[in-house]
Amino acid sequence: MSGVEINIKQLDKSFGTLQVLHNIDFHVKSGEFVAIVGKSGCGKSTLLRTLAGLENITAGEITFNDRVVKGVQETTRMMFQDARLLPWKDVITNVKVGTPNRDKAEEALNNVGLSDKRNDWPAVLSGGQKQRVSLARALAGDPELILFDEPLGALDALTRIEMQELIEKLWTNQRFTSILVTHDVSEAVILADRVVLIEDGGIALDVKIDLPRPRKKDMKFTEYENMILEKIMHK
Repeated sequence: MSGVEINIKQLDKSFGTLQVLHNIDFHVKSGEFVAIVGKSGCGKSTLLRTLAGLENITAGEITFNDRVVKGVQETTRMMFQDARLLPWKDVITNVKVGTPNRDKAEEALNNVGLSDKRNDWPAVLSGGQKQRVSLARALAGDPELILFDEPLGALDALTRIEMQELIEKLWTNQRFTSILVTHDVSEAVILADRVVLIEDGGIALDVKIDLPRPRKKDMKFTEYENMILEKIMHK
């Protein structure tokens, strides 16, 4: 299944009298990997939740493949910082939450390298393994879009690198559209085709990352990283 094309037009989102997002115009190509960065409270997670259908928009329009969408979409999946596994179900049953097809669940678990943990309980897994199960659950449903809301934020540095490499490998093979919210600018540059900066509820920067994959932290990488960080910290 190919990734979904997304168009956001003049999107506003308010909570009561508080306007969190304003006049967002944003396009994501099918199969593109976009990272969204910004300071805490800037509206980036709210934007992700509107795309997931978990928040209603106040004004504007969201389309997937030129079709106006409202609410949760069947081919959209979301990963959170907390793996949100069901503790009373074993690993393979947690993955099956993403699909009724057991073969697809088994394949997804194999793709994240955890076939040998299929009968284990979530309580015995490490943080990285729990996030791999969460990723398998997302993949099992043949998603057109995966929304990543800081899914690696609680992991140790080495596990985080391993998960970045796994996400990139699976995205490269399957080409689902990906949108990642992260506080880590380095992570954004490592993974994304484009990095979008949200500032005060609007888009302050949208930069294409023109680097070969897999990416190395060389001089050009550092230039992108420093440019984005400087824009974030300019206030």
